[in-house]
Amino acid sequence: MTTTSTPSNDRKAFYDAIRQQHMTPLWEVLHALVPQQPATPCAAALWKYDQVRPYLMQAGQLITAEEAVRRVLILENPALPGQSCITQSLYAGLQLILPGEVAPSHRHTQSALRFIVEGQGAYTAVDGERASMRPGDFIITPSWTWHDHGHEGTLEAGEPVVWLDGLDIPMLRFFDAGFAENHAQQSQPLTRAEGTSYQRYGANMLPVRYDAPFGQTSPIFSYPYERTRDALHALERQAPVDDWDGVKLRYVNPATGGSPMPTMATFMQRLPAGFSGRPYRQTDGAVFSVVEGDGSVMVERDGQQQTFDFSARDHFVIPSWHTARLSSAQGCVLFSFSDRPVHQALGIHKEERLS
Repeated sequence: MTTTSTPSNDRKAFYDAIRQQHMTPLWEVLHALVPQQPATPCAAALWKYDQVRPYLMQAGQLITAEEAVRRVLILENPALPGQSCITQSLYAGLQLILPGEVAPSHRHTQSALRFIVEGQGAYTAVDGERASMRPGDFIITPSWTWHDHGHEGTLEAGEPVVWLDGLDIPMLRFFDAGFAENHAQQSQPLTRAEGTSYQRYGANMLPVRYDAPFGQTSPIFSYPYERTRDALHALERQAPVDDWDGVKLRYVNPATGGSPMPTMATFMQRLPAGFSGRPYRQTDGAVFSVVEGDGSVMVERDGQQQTFDFSARDHFVIPSWHTARLSSAQGCVLFSFSDRPVHQALGIHKEERLS
């Protein structure tokens, strides 16, 4: 009796055979590998600060900054549990430092940003220079630079300081390029007065013999909120308001005009009172920190809509190719960061501004 094979049986036998050679057929996975449009597994999410802050304060009672090295609660994307990331390429967390503490000095290949959320009295030191931390300030830790954080306040009079950490940890993990090193001292020696980097590079001028101290990263590592806020409010009064973004500015590397860091772009925007934005979507996923005011964001993907109502110090993420629409009745200011520089460098960045 002759057994007649079927195409499905033949294919299964073939697949089983080539699997032994560590091969697999492209035609079975082609549509997943090259989809019709971006298909991120990430979900849009909101973290209400008044709900997460008690856990930060509890962490301050359970572990010291020195013991933890960095006392941070990671903002973990709900669709990617256990992966320590807010999007597939970006990491975000809320870091707490208490009066009298020092988070010890180390360095790593990952680039980092700090966006100050709450409190005063703390500082960060980068490559021998200190920068005081105030709410709304944007501070950079360039790749492979020594950095430590401290709080010079007293337990009796000082207040906790919290900031948003943004890093390219998942991106460097993809490239297997993550390295770190601890400093021999808890706090690095200071070699320059505070503000030196801004005086040298922040007045639309550069030293005659510019040496790019941090490679592709901005030579300014502290961008005070006071200057940014003034610019946003002046533009709101004097210039047209964009129908999608309100008044939105991007931080720049003054030496190149590009992003402050090679892997992350940073932005600050003002939504005027009564703003009702038009929808947009972009391939770079973005993480937002609410600086002032309140508003809402409508996020849509595959016909499913969510609306997040946010207020000052809240955080939210809009993943890649999710349609977003921002609005604010009373007006607000939003800080955000994304992996846009990498998209642009690879020539794959796309944005749609919908009507």
